[in-house]
Amino acid sequence: MIVATVGGAGVPVDEVDAREARLRDGPLAAALPAPGTSEGRQLRRWLTQLIVTERVIAAEAAALGVTDTDAPGESELLPDATARLEIGSVAAAALANPLARNVFVSITADVDVSDADVAAYHARNPLRFAAPAAGGDGWCRPAAAAPTLDDVRPQIAEHLRAAARRKAFRVWLDARRAALVRLAPGYEHPGDPRQPDNTHRH
Repeated sequence: MIVATVGGAGVPVDEVDAREARLRDGPLAAALPAPGTSEGRQLRRWLTQLIVTERVIAAEAAALGVTDTDAPGESELLPDATARLEIGSVAAAALANPLARNVFVSITADVDVSDADVAAYHARNPLRFAAPAAGGDGWCRPAAAAPTLDDVRPQIAEHLRAAARRKAFRVWLDARRAALVRLAPGYEHPGDPRQPDNTHRH
């Protein structure tokens, strides 16, 4: 059975089965939903998304002439939980692969932010990069005054540039998946409102 195609090439259900089996044999097995349940089917949909994303990235890497050598570390592109949320769980999982990280670098190399963006961010968030003041007994307290724009310009520019690059990669990846990927019934995106397991419960 084929669960998806990527550029016309089929993804067999055996590949999803193997990924799921590895997860269920791993250290996070107890946290996984039971097979055959609504949540278990959603896990398989998510794994399908990851597999097709990896294939899209591999195809794009070949087209761009990108290899997996000298890739930046995963934490350089995704330094914290906020960055992972921004880019999405599938893209974040795909970026565990050095090839994907080098594609990220290639796709986002020209992304930058303007001086006006940096100044506007500082005006909205004057204390964002302020160093905490020393308090008593080893505690720190919030800074009493905001640093000047010139004092924190490099940190703000890097913060905004990194966020802009994550957004650019996410938008690019979404577009490439839309162009190349076709999903079989039952293996739709987990968030697709047309599939029966995408229900909102409290």
